[in-house]
Amino acid sequence: MEIYVVKQGDTLNGIAATYGVNQNTLIYDNQLNYPYQLAVGQSLLISNGQRNRTMEVRSNGYAYPFISEWVLDNTLPFLSVLSVFSYGFTISGELVPPILDDVWMVERALQNRVMPILTLTPLDMMGNFNNNLISAVVRNSAVRDNLINGLLEVMETKRYEGLDIDFEFIKAEDRDYFTEFVRECTTKMHEAGYQVSVALAPKTSAMQKGLLYEGKDYKAIGEIADHVLLMTYEWGYTYGPPMAVAPLNMVRRVVEYAVTEIVPEKISLGIPNYGYDWPLPYKRGMTRARTIGNVEAVQLALSRGAEIKFDELAVSPYFNYDNDGIMHEVWFEDVRSLQGKFDLIKEFRLRGAGYWQIMQLFRANWLLLQDNFYILKGGY
Repeated sequence: MEIYVVKQGDTLNGIAATYGVNQNTLIYDNQLNYPYQLAVGQSLLISNGQRNRTMEVRSNGYAYPFISEWVLDNTLPFLSVLSVFSYGFTISGELVPPILDDVWMVERALQNRVMPILTLTPLDMMGNFNNNLISAVVRNSAVRDNLINGLLEVMETKRYEGLDIDFEFIKAEDRDYFTEFVRECTTKMHEAGYQVSVALAPKTSAMQKGLLYEGKDYKAIGEIADHVLLMTYEWGYTYGPPMAVAPLNMVRRVVEYAVTEIVPEKISLGIPNYGYDWPLPYKRGMTRARTIGNVEAVQLALSRGAEIKFDELAVSPYFNYDNDGIMHEVWFEDVRSLQGKFDLIKEFRLRGAGYWQIMQLFRANWLLLQDNFYILKGGY
């Protein structure tokens, strides 16, 4: 496949003729809307009928139970693992299932030879990560046992095939307790025939300060867990200043550190399947960005007559537009930014890619992933 960046005056017919490809294929692969206008700076994935596969990878996608069946059905062919988000727990270790039924997702995954994984989070009733819940579990053996036994029961009943532990904002003083919790989970899950993964905050050094980082021991967790996900996204986030969600220069720094602590074949690279739209000027503590899909971002640029630009350091597309006198800045992912991340997976020979999240279909991403890698199915 090739990537073409739209220039002023380009038409879909002209691009298709230049590359000798079917216009309908361009429309389908890039999810173009009638009347198929193109935004200047938009990147198009162009299939030339050949693939450039160089290695085998595992691909993982996180999804809530309210995902569209159409989106899930169109995504599962490109996944090795489906991580259902999420199960919570109480201060006494009682498991709290998702509000909506998750069994249909497990069944759909199994039908597509995709491993359904139960994602465990310490989310409270407000949907926030609660580190007091974490402390209550990791510091109390009876609570831990209650939680793990509940997990095993649900996994067997609902036919889950693995556990993903996504605990964020762990207190620094709970770091070793959390490591032992992962060890105990892994031991008991292995005894029952399940494997365990752990989501890791994007650290760039062992001594990195901050609530997001201090509670996780990369080296110890990397040795215990079957594999890990580097959450290499959210540099640009809802309440932060406008910037790339996953700037490649920063993602690279995380990977360079991670491979000094964890064997590369255990590491999946986190990839965002979304962007953000910030109103300007940005005011700390006041400005709130809107989450936006990658396909939606291009459609927005087109509707506002905005030219899509590309940051070569962050390896990320962005644009500005005016809405009733209020300027906006949008950062998102396209096939150029994704190819940069795929190249990083190849360079460091990582396990694969993990997507947060797959609630919106970005077909060009999956086709590009399939072009770069053999996506393994079945097993862990």
